[in-house]
Amino acid sequence: MAGGGGLLRLMNGTSGFILCRMVSNGFSAWLEIDLDVIRQNVRELARISQAEVMAVVKANGYGHGAAAVARAAVEAGATWLGVARLEEAIDLRRSGLHCHILVMGYTSPDRVAEVINNNICLTIYDQQMGEAYAQQAETLRGGLRLHIKVDTGMGRLGISPDTAHEFIEALSRRPKLTIEGIFTHFACADEPDQPTTARQLAMFEELVRGLREHGVAPRYIHSANSAAILNYPNAHFDLVRPGIALYGYQPSPETPLPAGIHPGLVWKTRLTSVRTFPGGHGISYGHIYHTRQEERIGSIAIGYADGFRRVPGNIALVRGKRVPVVGRVCMDQCMLQLDSVPDAQIGDEVVLIGRQGDEHISVEEMAERWGTFNYEVICGLSARLPRIYINK
Repeated sequence: MAGGGGLLRLMNGTSGFILCRMVSNGFSAWLEIDLDVIRQNVRELARISQAEVMAVVKANGYGHGAAAVARAAVEAGATWLGVARLEEAIDLRRSGLHCHILVMGYTSPDRVAEVINNNICLTIYDQQMGEAYAQQAETLRGGLRLHIKVDTGMGRLGISPDTAHEFIEALSRRPKLTIEGIFTHFACADEPDQPTTARQLAMFEELVRGLREHGVAPRYIHSANSAAILNYPNAHFDLVRPGIALYGYQPSPETPLPAGIHPGLVWKTRLTSVRTFPGGHGISYGHIYHTRQEERIGSIAIGYADGFRRVPGNIALVRGKRVPVVGRVCMDQCMLQLDSVPDAQIGDEVVLIGRQGDEHISVEEMAERWGTFNYEVICGLSARLPRIYINK
């Protein structure tokens, strides 16, 4: 177990326990990510959808570490990886991943040589962009693989369904362009009572039927994000694109996860100081918190530079108990009120997300406290936090 978990339980709170824990990984704050959980989530999403899986690993694998998560997803059967930017795709290639990779956002035509050299697939959604891509590919004498994005109602990137036929025909005439796929993206799939997704899906299905009637049949038809995988079986087509569910988090309260999908991340730090202060003592910047009486205050090596937000009401787990964060969160540290855990000592593991003993803090609980949603919490986990991978 990363962090020396088995040994720590054996030592059971003695001074030796602290010493062993301090040298177990050498980190003051870190993430533990169980890659077997990621693999199981991929297999379960493939079972539900009965389609190929594109594991969406943009934004550093939703904070989990893109390369490690991508490798685990491919080992579990994912045939594609989805990213937002070309830089992310190139990083995956440099990590030794050789599967299909789709860049789902904008890529400058000036970078087509890098795309071709790294065998990466691009998203296309604009006629002028398509012309620029074609010219670059023809100059370079290399083939460029494309997926066409259709805007059926998201109002973001995408070609209009009304002009998609003409657009695809024009691209098909360019000898160095290969249209491998066509896709759309749903705006409200995580709200199953909304009619929006059904309208978007109907529009997309009509477009795909029309293309097939004219002999245009890209290998990959895809539309389903995590929520659509769970809520809209008709949207599965040939390929599904799980993001948030891949990591074990629900797309929304209206779209809970099935029993076979679980989170694989635990966010940990350590007590770096334990002190007793007299009543009326100010704690942290601005002294917004003063001790009411003699209180034990601990410091932990986590701050807003790690993604732990500077908002009131934060909590942490120490020795299996919930304790409040007091005073303002600093860049690299924050303080805990430890009167409820009198045996807490320097070096003790502190859990910010995950389970410790009988207590648990979920990403969703933290998101509610911060006034945001689970995506933003995990994507905001700082790159400076070491990722420790279990079951590699």
